[in-house]
Amino acid sequence: MLSICVSNPLEITMEKLAKRVGITKPTLYKYITYLSRAELLHHIVFDAKRFQNLQKPDKLYLNNANLFNALCINSNIGTIRETFFVSMLYKQHLVNYATKGDFLVDEKYTFEVGGRNKSFKQIKDIENSFVVSDDIEIGFGAKVPLWLFGFLY
Repeated sequence: MLSICVSNPLEITMEKLAKRVGITKPTLYKYITYLSRAELLHHIVFDAKRFQNLQKPDKLYLNNANLFNALCINSNIGTIRETFFVSMLYKQHLVNYATKGDFLVDEKYTFEVGGRNKSFKQIKDIENSFVVSDDIEIGFGAKVPLWLFGFLY
C-alpha cells in the first residue's frame, strides 16, 4: 500500500512492485485481487484492453482519498484528485483509463482531471469530453468542479 502512496498510478509496474515488496508476481496478483475485493484498492484497466482478461492492473489507486491521510507520508496531489474521482464513480459506472484524457467512463465520456488551471489541450478533439478541476467553486462549459462528483457516491 505504501508503494502506491508514493507513486503515480502509471509508474508502478508489476515487476517493480513485486521486487519492492519482496514477493513473486503471481502472489502479488493475488494480493491485488484481495485488496480490490476488500475495497482498499481500485484497479483501473486501459480502455483498449477492457474486453480482454488481463492479469496486470494498468493503474492502481487507493480506494478513497481519505486513505492517503492514514497511510501516506507524502502523496501526489494529482494522484489524490484522480483517486477521489475514481472512488466517486466506480460503484455506478464503468471506469477505464484512455490514451487521451485520464478516464473513459461508461465507454462514452472522457474526463481529464487536474487543478484550477487544467486546460482542454489533451482532450480538445474528443466528443463528450470534460475537464474536472479541483480548486474551483463553479463550472462553466465543459469544465466541472471536482467536488461535484462527491454527490454521485
